[in-house]
Amino acid sequence: MEKNFKVTSESGIHARPATVLVNTASKFNADINLAYAGKTVNLKSIMGVMSLGIPQGSDITITAEGDDAAQALAAIEATLKNEGLAE
Repeated sequence: MEKNFKVTSESGIHARPATVLVNTASKFNADINLAYAGKTVNLKSIMGVMSLGIPQGSDITITAEGDDAAQALAAIEATLKNEGLAE
């Protein structure tokens, strides 16, 4: 399963939002990845997410595979929207 988002936050996905996303992803057993600019990282890795340096206006793709992939994607989508990070 995968879902695409556009980053809307002025500061992009930096330290605090990255931590919130990693914490959300870590609640699930599914393998969850974030892809940006041809690079893919484990969304459960704060260093991986930070290493992408995702700015405002970026297109990102989040993929999830596993038993709870659908719930994981729904929770991550809710987090992105509730935190005003992406749409």
